[in-house]
Amino acid sequence: LDASSDRRVGLIYDDRMCGHYNCDDPYHPERPQRISAIWEKFASSGLTERCVVLKAEDVEDGHLGLVHTQDHINLIKKISSKKPQARERISMNFSSIYFNEGSSEAASLAAGSVVKVLEKVAEGELDSAFAVVRPPGHHAEEDEPMGFCLYNNVAVATSYLLNNRSELGISKILIVDWDVHHGNGTQKAFYDDPRVLFFSVHRHDFGAFYPGGEDGSYEMIGNGPGAGYNINVPWEGPGRGDADYLAVWDHVLIPVAEKFNPDMIVISAGFDSAMGDPLGECCLTPSGYSILLRKLMKFAEGKIVLALEGGYNLNSISNSAQACVEVLLRGETLGEEPSKIRPLESTWRVINTVRKALCQYWPVLGVNLDEEAMDGSYEVTDVDDVIKPLGSLKLVEAAEEGDDTSSSWRSELSKNSVWYASYGSNMNASRFRCYIEGGQVEGMRRPCVGSRDKTMPKEIIWKTFPHRLFFAREYTATWGPGGVAFLHPRSNAAEKTYMCLYKITMEQFNDVLHQENRSDPDASDPSFDLAALRKIQAEKQMPVESLEGGWYRNVVWLGEEEHVPILTMTCTVADVDDCISGRVPINPPGKEYGGTLTKALVEGRRLSEGEAAVYLEEASKKPL
Repeated sequence: LDASSDRRVGLIYDDRMCGHYNCDDPYHPERPQRISAIWEKFASSGLTERCVVLKAEDVEDGHLGLVHTQDHINLIKKISSKKPQARERISMNFSSIYFNEGSSEAASLAAGSVVKVLEKVAEGELDSAFAVVRPPGHHAEEDEPMGFCLYNNVAVATSYLLNNRSELGISKILIVDWDVHHGNGTQKAFYDDPRVLFFSVHRHDFGAFYPGGEDGSYEMIGNGPGAGYNINVPWEGPGRGDADYLAVWDHVLIPVAEKFNPDMIVISAGFDSAMGDPLGECCLTPSGYSILLRKLMKFAEGKIVLALEGGYNLNSISNSAQACVEVLLRGETLGEEPSKIRPLESTWRVINTVRKALCQYWPVLGVNLDEEAMDGSYEVTDVDDVIKPLGSLKLVEAAEEGDDTSSSWRSELSKNSVWYASYGSNMNASRFRCYIEGGQVEGMRRPCVGSRDKTMPKEIIWKTFPHRLFFAREYTATWGPGGVAFLHPRSNAAEKTYMCLYKITMEQFNDVLHQENRSDPDASDPSFDLAALRKIQAEKQMPVESLEGGWYRNVVWLGEEEHVPILTMTCTVADVDDCISGRVPINPPGKEYGGTLTKALVEGRRLSEGEAAVYLEEASKKPL
């Protein structure tokens, strides 16, 4: 390529950031090869020759102090000098964190590098920049490292520019976080600050996806003078691709950015929404990322800095990062031969919900999207070095036909009945009805979307089964704090669990399965079909691969009633082992959830209120 028309783009990288690694797990997702693979891609494609390569620098304590407490700074600065046993003990106090002898230096270089490139762009020395840094930062909070993040690199650099370099004329900054996980730390750093428009599009799964809870909800819009300046677009499940993200850009981010008119844009560039990422399970392509970035180039005279966050498939992050740097250099996307794809139906539901929550602050979002807008498709170019597994593409390619791709399997499965056996809150008939009709009952914090077929169960009966009931996890988006019910997937003649059986269609069973696992109810293929039903009779349990990560992804065969299969859904045997080892916490149910179970057992005439209390307490306390 002719570099004569290239813009001045800075790249920053340092091998010393590879010194931070997990001593016990060389294949940990957040490993040194993430940044070395990107840098090798930049070098082999000639990008390092076309860009300005900068030397990494350590961050100053004063800059860190704009975001983090002194105790937090001291912890990260001194952690590498401690003995290995002490480091491991300290890491256990935090969520998804490890330390080694190189952690302190890597964290300092990562934060310092992002500060440096932001400053260079603000001063006009560079037009834009890409910081290839690790550990990532957007989960790190004021006083707590978490989610692989030690310092909040983007928040520190943004705060430094706004508070310490006001003479550079950067008074409004747009932070775009396209990492598949919500940037909880960055959000909290600027939650009441109208100088920063924080925008995050991420998997939320109704609060069940990391970092969990309600921070990533569309309802979190900012506080005080910052009200309206915090925008969350929470995906309901996996499988989102180029068209879904482009729809969000066109109907949420771009209209608001035009009104905000930022002086600079900082992108928390996580590439774990990319196709093939083992944690994100979405399917953005390098072309998709390049188009998202190109749409932002018209703002702030192209003053854009990308700082690496997540991304755990080495090929995907390397190709995606390369595509983004090409855009920074030339303002062009990669590839040819555009193909048209449509967003998922649930994407429009999320977009409309976000627009409604923010329209009082941004009137441009107050106009309802008409059917023509929501029926639109997006042109996305192919990139030669991107491998597209057919399984990953089904969600977007099937939608290209413009019809209901799930109608065929739904029609087939609607003709077959099963007994769905519930041992948790769904024993309460009113609660289970939410999974069919949609809505919520008293005590629930979130409504259910319901099933496509809203026909009530044909029959309801009660039975007991020789399986162990127990309670685990710490929090759910539906019920809040406290454990929720699980059934040990293996039978045990010494155990007895009360279960309420609902006779429903296999189509409805699939919709319940999706809702229990916070996955996409608009899936083009069933998660549990007739072939799976035949197979499970012999195998007795079947973890559903497409629901990987779901708490109730294991379908268990419990027998037959009147020649109709009895199925339930619970955790896997591996999950039970995690509960026994302590990796997954055992917790008694919270008040609202426990009360719903008690009410079900009493109204179902299984137990008295006192007996139900004893039954649930024993399930909560008896060791697995």
